[in-house]
Amino acid sequence: MESEPKLAAGSGGSVVVEACQACGDADLQSVLFLGYLPPVNQMRMIGARPHEQPAYPAELLYCPRCEMVQIGLIVDPAILFPPDYPYTSGTTRILHENFADLSRECAELLAPAADDLIVDIGSNDGTLLSKFADGGWRLLGIEPTEAGQLARDKGIATEAAFFTKGLAERMKDKHGAAKLVTAANCFAHIENVHDIIKGVVALLADDGVFVSESHYLISLLETVQYDTVYHEHLRYYSLTSLVNLFAMHDLEVIHARPIPSHGGSIRVYAARQGSRPALPSVKKMLAAEAARGPMAEQLSLFKDQVVASKTELLTMLHGIKAEGQRIQAISAPSRASTLAHYAGLDDGLIDCILEIDGSRKIGRTLPGTLIPVVEESRLFADQPEYALMFSWHIADELAPKLRDKGYKGKFIVPLPRPRII
Repeated sequence: MESEPKLAAGSGGSVVVEACQACGDADLQSVLFLGYLPPVNQMRMIGARPHEQPAYPAELLYCPRCEMVQIGLIVDPAILFPPDYPYTSGTTRILHENFADLSRECAELLAPAADDLIVDIGSNDGTLLSKFADGGWRLLGIEPTEAGQLARDKGIATEAAFFTKGLAERMKDKHGAAKLVTAANCFAHIENVHDIIKGVVALLADDGVFVSESHYLISLLETVQYDTVYHEHLRYYSLTSLVNLFAMHDLEVIHARPIPSHGGSIRVYAARQGSRPALPSVKKMLAAEAARGPMAEQLSLFKDQVVASKTELLTMLHGIKAEGQRIQAISAPSRASTLAHYAGLDDGLIDCILEIDGSRKIGRTLPGTLIPVVEESRLFADQPEYALMFSWHIADELAPKLRDKGYKGKFIVPLPRPRII
C-alpha cells in the first residue's frame, strides 16, 4: 500500500501527517513533541530587527505496522531549501572522508565499467561526485539550491531541480540508465518517498544499485539525539523500516552498514529483487536491531532520556551564568537550532556561536534567536570560561584542535547527557 501526504514544491504550505509516509497506516503513535521550530537554515543577518518568522510543530511519530519513525508535519520544501540554502558538504572533513570511502566501496562491490553513469540526488556542491571523478564514471548531480553552481564550477554536470519520477525519466532519456544512484543525507528529506523510489527505479539500469545514507534511528536512540529532529528530516530509518519500504517497490537490500557521519548514519545498498546477491551484513544488522527489543519500548525510554537531558543541561548552564561566567558555542549545524529551541537557549545564555572562516553562516543569527554566528578567532581572543559544543557528535575531534589553537576554557558536551570536559 502506498499512501502519503502530497505537497507541491513552492506551495507555501504544510501538511499534517495523518497516515504513515511509508505504508499508509493511520495508526501512528506520538513519540515526542519538541515544540514549534523555525526552519533550521533560515538565518537572519546580524543586526536585522526581529520580524515575523514561521515556526512549525515538531512531533515525532511511530508506525507499528512498518516500523517507520517520522516527523508529524511536512513543510513545503521551497521553504526549507531556499536557493540561498547555506549548507555545503565540502566544508566538513568527515564528509570528505566518508564520501571517499563510499566511492572505494562502490568500486569494489559494483566493478564499474568505463563510462558508467552515477547520479547523485541532492548533490549539493558536488563533494560526493568529485570522489568518483577518477573512476571512469560519468557524473550527474541533481541539486535544487544555489550550491549546485559550486559543483558546476568544478566541471560536474548538475541539474537544478528537485528530484521526482518525472525528472528521473527525463534524465534517463538524456543521459541513459544509471549504474549507480546515490542519495547521501537527503533520502529522508524528500516528501513523497514513493515517487522518489519510483524515480530511482526508472533511472537505474537492470543491474543498477541505489545507495542511500541517512541518519540511523538506532544511533539516534542510543545517544539521545533529539537535536536531529527537525522538518528537513521527514523520516528516521532503521534497516528494518528500509527493508519494508524498498520491498514495496520490488527492491532488495543487498548490503548495509553503520557509518559515523552526522553522529551515526546507515549506508544501504538496494537493487532489483534477485539482480544481485545479498551480503551477510544485511541479516547481521537486522538481527542486531531485533535483539534490542520492541521499538515502542525503545521510543518510550528515548522520550524519558530526552526530558532528563534537557533539564540537566539547563541546570548546568544557569549555574554557570549565575556565577557570572561566559558561554560561547562551537559551530552552528542545523541540529543546533532544535537543541536551542527545545532547551530554551538564547543570547542571554549563549554569547555567540563560532564557525570556521569561510562558513556561509557567519554574519547571521541562529534561526529564531538573536545569537550571532561569528568567526572562530573570537573564541581565542575572548577566552570565555565555557564553550558549548553544538557539534557534540564530533567533540573528540574538535576539542583537541581548539586546544591546539589556544582555547584555555572548558567544553560543555550537551548530549547524550550534559558533561564538562
